[in-house]
Amino acid sequence: MPDTTESTAAAAGGSHAAGPEAGAGTDAAGAGVTDMGTGSGTDATGTEAGHAAQFEAGAGTGPAGADATDSARPEARLEKAVRAAEQALIEFEIALETFRIEVENFSRLHHQRLGPMYARLDELDAMIAEARAARTGDPEDLRKAREARAMVQPMPGVEELFHDWIDSDGLSAEAAAMLTEQPVRPPKRVRPSDEARRLYRDLVRKAHPDLARDDNERARREEFLTRVNAAYGRGDEPLLRELAEEWAAGPVPKAPPLSESEELYARLEWLSQRKEMLTLVAKELEESAIGAMLRMAPDDPDRLLEEIAEQLLAEVSGRETELARLVQ
Repeated sequence: MPDTTESTAAAAGGSHAAGPEAGAGTDAAGAGVTDMGTGSGTDATGTEAGHAAQFEAGAGTGPAGADATDSARPEARLEKAVRAAEQALIEFEIALETFRIEVENFSRLHHQRLGPMYARLDELDAMIAEARAARTGDPEDLRKAREARAMVQPMPGVEELFHDWIDSDGLSAEAAAMLTEQPVRPPKRVRPSDEARRLYRDLVRKAHPDLARDDNERARREEFLTRVNAAYGRGDEPLLRELAEEWAAGPVPKAPPLSESEELYARLEWLSQRKEMLTLVAKELEESAIGAMLRMAPDDPDRLLEEIAEQLLAEVSGRETELARLVQ
């Protein structure tokens, strides 16, 4: 394989089989997103350490003729900082989503145009290894042939292997028993105690949604009874007692409303955390195989695909020549 192909393949994911699938997990993005039209504004959300000071400092850089009434309010500078941070975050998200779509599109083209070539190379590698093993009979060559052929044969999917063994709670009892060679145990029969039945009936009578006077109260009662039913279904008497105490205590009082300054600081904190999360997503995407390939030819990715295709065709021709020599 030419050196240029090796370097390109390494960027694309390494192996032939991985090649067309490289970048399949394209829900992540690269740090270079910050250069995609977001500018220095992407730092407007600040960091956890001292982010409020950063925003307040930035808010003070507005035009000299700012409204005197606004500047007199203590929260005015915080409001400006929040607005600036929100706009910067929007621009960052636009750049990130744009790059994510570019990576997905390039990954799709990569798979469509180069996937058959990677598959052909894997098949030729297996055939060459098998022909060599047939000639030599060497155990090591036989082992390599088996490994090469295993790379070609498609692996069954999880659904094919387990069918309906796996649900949202993991392996079913039957599947777990088969895998561990243990006898299948029948499900445990739940027999709620008399006290659990009494607690359950009492809670249903008190918390029934039909007793609600408005929609919010109905929703609260429905959520509560969902938990009551689940506890009774398991025969969990202690939990039913806890739920009875919870209902007797009444609804949790609402937290006192935040002051304007507290709401603004909370908003800044959320914006900062959101920016940090998106930055990680961006970094993952840019460091993916397809993201790395896009960095190699950001202005003409189609030409990059053509160059890789030419290299792969040359490799296919070389493998076919080698195979013909071995089987003649």
